[in-house]
Formats: sequence, structure tokens, C-alpha cells
Amino acid sequence: MQSLTSRPYTGRFAPSPTGPLHAGSLFAALASYLDAKANNGQWLLRIEDVDTLRNVEGACETIIQSLRNHGLNWDGDIHYQADKNSYYQTGLDQLASQGQLFYCDCTRAQLRESPGPYPGFCRQKKQVTYSHASAHAPASHAIRLDCGEQQYSFNDRVLGPQSFDMQTLGDCILKRRDSLFAYQLAVVMDDAAQGITHVVRGADLLESTAWQIALQQSLHLPPVDYAHLPVITLANSAQKLSKQTGAAALNDQYANKNLLRALQQLNQPLPLSPEQLATEAIITWAVEHWDIQKIA
Repeated sequence: MQSLTSRPYTGRFAPSPTGPLHAGSLFAALASYLDAKANNGQWLLRIEDVDTLRNVEGACETIIQSLRNHGLNWDGDIHYQADKNSYYQTGLDQLASQGQLFYCDCTRAQLRESPGPYPGFCRQKKQVTYSHASAHAPASHAIRLDCGEQQYSFNDRVLGPQSFDMQTLGDCILKRRDSLFAYQLAVVMDDAAQGITHVVRGADLLESTAWQIALQQSLHLPPVDYAHLPVITLANSAQKLSKQTGAAALNDQYANKNLLRALQQLNQPLPLSPEQLATEAIITWAVEHWDIQKIA
């Protein structure tokens, strides 16, 4: 499959410090690491701590140590979002100067009465017109991207061709009413700043890709290749395995077993006598035998 970019492969893993890593986290981290290393690329670590209200004290250090214990060693310095607000503001200002943003004061109650995507109540009445970093949204207003009626398509390396109608997805929030920058803007600007060329992540973020492509194009940023993995679910349930659904923290004492389980879930071959192998040997084997096309 032809890549969107001719730049050297740079991938990333970007956990939020809302708790320790669990089996679903390792599944995504391992896949992104193996894909980067099998393509002679770099694998960067980003801590997505822009939502300071959800951050758990000590979680960042726990995540970093757990990755090390599983042999997933990143390249370069760790990138933290929490100290990048002025950078995110430059992106917001650019979009405002292009007339692509509007203030939204819709309450949660109003939005609950309109199931589905954001219905565009505020799109025509409160356009954001400022173009300097010192400006602030009115109190209790969020800032949304006017996504219009465009359609965005991309070729996912795991799921194949994907297409999204922005009328179906709605207008995404870029800055929240509590003045925190939202995920979509932060992740797009961080990917550009870090030179990310390939993203391997869970399919629960598949729809977000359309918003992110819209932002990349509006901000004139390089495109990214995407691969979305099957979501690991709870036993006997369709619910995603996550911190919110009570996923157990990884036990780093069994790092080799954790890695072997994740490789099985990724439908990758296992080494002979895998139980006898150290963590580093499992990682080396997995890089040499990695095939993203085998992921179901």
C-alpha cells in the first residue's frame, strides 16, 4: 500500500495519565512500536495530559515505568501536552483568521435533546473573529470548528478505505468552555510538531480521524497514515476494555506473558518456547516477524 508521505517513518504512543496501563493499552502500544521498528522508524512517547482535570497523580510515572518494563523504549524526549497551550493557541488563531470557528454556548441539556451529531445551533450566530493569542472566548462558551458539509476519505492500513460525511459527525470542539484545549486540536498540532508520519491506534478513534484530517488540511499540516486496530473488549461484553470499565492494571512482573498475550491478540506469530524468552528477546522476535496485514 502506497504511503501518503515520503518522510522517514515516525510513529508514536500517546497515553493519557488517567491511570496505569492495562491490557488494551499494551495492545495499542505494542502494535505501534512494532510497526515503527519493523519499518526502521522512530517511536515517540507523548503524554496526553492536556485535560488537566482528569490527570491522576503518579499515573505518568507509572505509565513510563511500565513501558520500560515491557521493553518498549521510545526515541528522544517525552512530549507533554500540558505545557503546550501557547502553541495550541496559534493553531486556534489561524483557524479563527480563516473564519472557520464559532462560539457555542449550548448546554448539555440542549444537546441531549438533539441526539446524534452536534446540530449546529450556534454555527451562524457567534463566529470567532479574533486573530491574536491574548483573546479569550466569552464565559461559558466553547469554540467549535465549522466542519461544513465536506466528506473526508482515507485508506486505513488495517480497515481499508474509509469515508466520513461531516454532516454526520458534526462540528467538533477545539476549546472547551472551561478554557482547556480539546483533544482534536492538540493531537493534530502535536503530530505535526513531532513529525509523526504514521499513527497506529484503536478503532474507537476511527471517527476522530475525519476531524483530524479536516484540521490538518485547514492548518496546512502534513498528512498522516492511519491504521486502526480492533478494540479489545471486556469478557462476554461489547464494552471496550478501558480504565472507565474497570480494566486491571498491567502486572509488570509478568511482562513477557503480557507481551505474548498481546501478540496473540494482534494475530502475530509467537517464538518457539516463548515462555523461556526474556522480554527483550520477545520484542526482537516480534519486530522481525511483524505483519500488520495479519491483524483481523
